[in-house]
Amino acid sequence: MGRWCTARRRTGGTGRERPTVPARPPVPARLAVVSAVLATAAALPAAPPAVALPAAPPAAALPGATARAAGASTGYDFADGAPRLAGAGSAPGAEPLEAGSTYRSSLPRNGTLYYRLELDAASDAYVSVTAVPGADGEVTAVDGIRVSVRDADGGSCSVDSATFGAAHSPRPVTAWGMRELGSGTNRCQDPGTYYVTVERTRPQDSPPDAWDLELTAATESRPRGTGATRTPGAWDSASPEPLAGEPEHRPGGSGFAHATLVGQGVWRDDIRPGETLYYKVPVDWGRQVYATAELAGSADASGYATGALRLALHNPVRGEVDAAARGYTGRQTTVGLAPLPPVSYSNRYATAGQVGALRFAGDYYVVVHLAAQVADGFGQGPFGLTLRVRLGGAARTGPDYAGESRPQGLFEVSAQDRVAVPEPGAANDDLAMKAVAVGGIGAGSLLLLGLALWTAAARRRP
Repeated sequence: MGRWCTARRRTGGTGRERPTVPARPPVPARLAVVSAVLATAAALPAAPPAVALPAAPPAAALPGATARAAGASTGYDFADGAPRLAGAGSAPGAEPLEAGSTYRSSLPRNGTLYYRLELDAASDAYVSVTAVPGADGEVTAVDGIRVSVRDADGGSCSVDSATFGAAHSPRPVTAWGMRELGSGTNRCQDPGTYYVTVERTRPQDSPPDAWDLELTAATESRPRGTGATRTPGAWDSASPEPLAGEPEHRPGGSGFAHATLVGQGVWRDDIRPGETLYYKVPVDWGRQVYATAELAGSADASGYATGALRLALHNPVRGEVDAAARGYTGRQTTVGLAPLPPVSYSNRYATAGQVGALRFAGDYYVVVHLAAQVADGFGQGPFGLTLRVRLGGAARTGPDYAGESRPQGLFEVSAQDRVAVPEPGAANDDLAMKAVAVGGIGAGSLLLLGLALWTAAARRRP
């Protein structure tokens, strides 16, 4: 660069100097330089695409924010466009549930509703039912719903119940049913017609109004190989320290279909008595989920609310994995999930229901409910809520499924979720820096080469 920048010449009698500006290369030389630069650019390896690091979306843009901002603070936000099914009073009139679809229905106080499943002999099948009672109805601790899956002869494949619990607070309750292949029995193994039944657990003490229902159906393909048929061995059952740090605002959703996507971190929102908030957490094979919920203290403290703050974890087919509840006295209250094993396909062979529910990867749901009775002694709020989510363990490869599950991608963490919610310790930042570095080196090298060619052409001028 010496001749280009510092070459000087004297001007007569002035004693001043001025830089010498090289003459522009002739047109043929300039064309040769441009052609060489373009050829070099084409020969260079393409820079990797830019890695978009996730940014926190504005609160109004988050799922569930619209419904809550509109005043639907204690309602349930059903899946958009879900078709309605009447539900039959007996098996012959049952309407079908298609795997991969979500439906709406209505459960009367008395009687049993029937829905139909057509299943093959190569997939496990799962059905979830969420019942939404009216906010003003009085419910008992043992009231709720019972869901069962039965074969064509009426034999039971599975039964599950969900009740309102000690808080006596009306809230969405979810029960699930399944048809498993190779479950150790000869029942429910054949392809053909199966039935899903839904009823209230305590109709004589249940509110008289009908409850809205949201139903989902899914199938899980079997692995190609036989694989393990027993639960994994020992796992780290110690509870880690809750995550510290400044909470980030994340308004919770008002239903499974509109749950707010979060990852490991500390999140905050406001919650009112009778409200239920839904958060979606992508969990890969081999990972463990830890979660705690903290309810802020109240200045208007009077009395005690039983089971006021409830925290639950649901798996990708909405089956409840674990739940815990704590009473409220007006002071800050914390409730946490029990330590849970890593997500593994072989968990399904466990005798404990908590372990068996952690049988596949995908989107898990953290659900927080504040009992309606809190308003009696502590006012309508809103109350500050802090949610701490931690992911333990190490991600690993899942089973080699022989076919496609329905809906496709249900039992895996999607590429979009991996970008939006990077796994703890993942190399997303490293990948971004490598992309920037490679791109920068390529562009810098190209620029230096162009300058060198241009300088050489300038020196060769007549």
